[in-house]
Amino acid sequence: MKSEIEDTGGRGAILSVTSVAAGVEVRAAGPSGDLSLICTPARARELAVALVRSADEVESAQSAEPVTVKAGRLRRGDVRDGDRAMTVEEVRVDGATAHITWKSGAGRSWTQGYDADAEIALRRRG
Repeated sequence: MKSEIEDTGGRGAILSVTSVAAGVEVRAAGPSGDLSLICTPARARELAVALVRSADEVESAQSAEPVTVKAGRLRRGDVRDGDRAMTVEEVRVDGATAHITWKSGAGRSWTQGYDADAEIALRRRG
């Protein structure tokens, strides 16, 4: 599994998780260097539980006010604020245009183009 993340300085990094021999490797690769950790499957499960709990705490602590994100910075799983649930399936940035593929709660998908700097109100970050 690979995931785009940001370091504490807001710079892009890649987090990858793979199975190696009898363990699980967690690797962070970013502008400030690489970090690789190997843990047992049991420790990997503990880490996964801790990540889920922390994510739940952050989401619970957030105010009821929606957060706004530039269209070009949307991520898969982000949920748009509004009357109907719209979840980001894919983001493709082509120059100054962000092409966002949305999926409705009814399962329909469509793609809309936005200025990459347009502010999009989100109910929840994915």
